Amino acid sequence: MRAGFPRGPRRALALAAALLCLGPLAGCGSGSDDGVVHLDYLSLAWQQESVEANKALVEEWNETHPDVQVRYVQGSWDDVHDQLLTSFMGGEAPDIIHDDASDLTDFANGGYLADLTGYLPGGLRSDIPQESWDTTTYDGGIYGVPFLVEPRVLIANTRLLQESGVRIPTTEHPWTWEEFEEVSRTLTRDTDGDGERDTYGVAWSMKEPVTQSVNLSLSTGGRLFYREGDEDVIRYGAADASVAELINRQVNVDHTAPDSSLGMSGSDTLPGFFAGRYALLPLNFSYRQQVQQQAPDGFEWSVLPMPTGGGEYGLAQGVAPQTLSVAEDSDHKQAAVDFIAFLTRADHVVDLARGDWMLPTSTTALADPALNTGEYGWRTGVEIAAQLRPSPVLGVRGYPEWKDKVATPAFQEYYAGEFGVDELRDRLAGDGNRILDRYQR
Repeated sequence: MRAGFPRGPRRALALAAALLCLGPLAGCGSGSDDGVVHLDYLSLAWQQESVEANKALVEEWNETHPDVQVRYVQGSWDDVHDQLLTSFMGGEAPDIIHDDASDLTDFANGGYLADLTGYLPGGLRSDIPQESWDTTTYDGGIYGVPFLVEPRVLIANTRLLQESGVRIPTTEHPWTWEEFEEVSRTLTRDTDGDGERDTYGVAWSMKEPVTQSVNLSLSTGGRLFYREGDEDVIRYGAADASVAELINRQVNVDHTAPDSSLGMSGSDTLPGFFAGRYALLPLNFSYRQQVQQQAPDGFEWSVLPMPTGGGEYGLAQGVAPQTLSVAEDSDHKQAAVDFIAFLTRADHVVDLARGDWMLPTSTTALADPALNTGEYGWRTGVEIAAQLRPSPVLGVRGYPEWKDKVATPAFQEYYAGEFGVDELRDRLAGDGNRILDRYQR
């Protein structure tokens, strides 16, 4: 996914980008034949269970709606932004578009997505919290239905935690960031006395460092992106930098996190985790599926909430949900929204969430017994859901350029210990605001 979710597992398993009528999405679009409306649904589902759930719902819709037929079009997260941009400019976009909230700003600003405000049924509006709708609202218009979301969590080696005697955190009593640092020290061990660490307390996978660095800053009262009047500005004060400074300390001062993990994706850290080299992995919620599938027989793991800055911040962190949008050029916007409402009905979105190992935004779906189970940490995710907040990057024009040209290399070099927080601030805010200014003139 372009900016909202770590793409490690999705890149590794991305489905073929043929996209049926992609290339670039040629021939897609709405139409009617003998009174039958035909809609194309571009789905980016990639896990087998999720693909099957999506296709089953399309089939169910088509059986019960003979006058509005939907064609399932398989897409890939790897190149969807560029493919969509090309199809929008060529007037050949699919009617119903699966994407994530971080993509919507540019597409909405370009006039490529329909404002759904006048099309959405009241039940759908009320069943999804306003915090989620805020992730898809731009200049007063709603440009997508936020339907799946995933927090960042700690995947823990249960045995190592139990043997260490540390307090096990819960969503009601999570670790503070200070306690997390101390726990990481306790879990870092040289068991054979050869002077080399056999187990690190935590492994930070920072191949793509920006999203997590920004989103986790909410846990200490930061956000990096602020509004001043009608403009977005980047500031990097103490609250914004707190989590990044902690990660830097763990890698370069305490050595409770290995520098070798900095260039890894989340998937890359799993072999070392299973081998007992890392006790804790900060990963997105959907990585639980890979852990469940790849863990050796007898390996015990658990899902813990991320640490908190305490007080009013609680378990806050930023997220960019997966979304369903309608192309502005679609001739049948209401029919497209009706299908989206069907797809995101509470009982249906539970199936989609379980297929993607993510969380539904629907409050009704979150209460479903299938998700409120201790198995594989589902309940932990559900308990975190109410405290998730829109990622600070959403709605910021120029963010993709800042992320690629400034923030990614700056964070990578900072975490590697190549310079201090003052230089990081100069690059993120100084260079970054010059980029944002160009988009806001």
